[in-house]
Amino acid sequence: MPPGVELQHRATSWGAMRSRVAGERRPGVPEVVVVHGLAVADYLEPAVRELGTWTRAHLVELPGFSGSADPPRPMDVADHADAVVEWLAASSLDDVVLVGHSSGTQVAAHVAVREPDRVRALVLASPTIDPAYRSMRRVLLAWRRNHELEPPELDVQHTPDRQRAGLRRVRQTLAVHLRDRLEDTVERVPQPVLVLHGDRDRLCTEAWARELSERARDGRFHSVPGAHSFVWTAPAAWSAPIADLASVPPSDDD
Repeated sequence: MPPGVELQHRATSWGAMRSRVAGERRPGVPEVVVVHGLAVADYLEPAVRELGTWTRAHLVELPGFSGSADPPRPMDVADHADAVVEWLAASSLDDVVLVGHSSGTQVAAHVAVREPDRVRALVLASPTIDPAYRSMRRVLLAWRRNHELEPPELDVQHTPDRQRAGLRRVRQTLAVHLRDRLEDTVERVPQPVLVLHGDRDRLCTEAWARELSERARDGRFHSVPGAHSFVWTAPAAWSAPIADLASVPPSDDD
């Protein structure tokens, strides 16, 4: 682990879940929890360290991925949300800004709906899965087109996590995310929602990202430079928009 990153493990009914923690708690500043994308977590560490410059930030690793234990059975999106809810409780975290990247946005949105007292605000970064690509064939073609815009080093970064997960688990997880409709979930999110979209993202269209911000009860949209994995190519890009969202006082209805 790089200096300044702490590893933690929490017991849940889905197995032990690992998290990486950067930064320090600051009075009056909510902590941030980040949920990674499909099968991979390492790529988010630089972006989490950026968040750690102004708060305590946690990168939680879902069961069966990266450093977390294998779950007792295959999981769907709701199950992953259950695991994050358990992890939040085991970590004694509440009033957090919950951030999802890519497929992690679907998990994070379900958590926000279930845990209005623990989640202060929700961030959907490069949200999935765009209805334009909601089949196995179409999403893989879109991923390939986006992949052309990502640096080759990103594949190197992803390789250990993908090998740890295994192709069967990756395909099963993608299949359950294809069946989950984020646009329906976001309408039930009571907290403020920030949608972050890379201006070169070929996996999440700008129209889809804007639609999500409009469907949210209290939504906002912000464009950042980069493709789907802008969090890796420009890890500082999301820090200021998330900090701005974290500074919004909770409403009386929360």
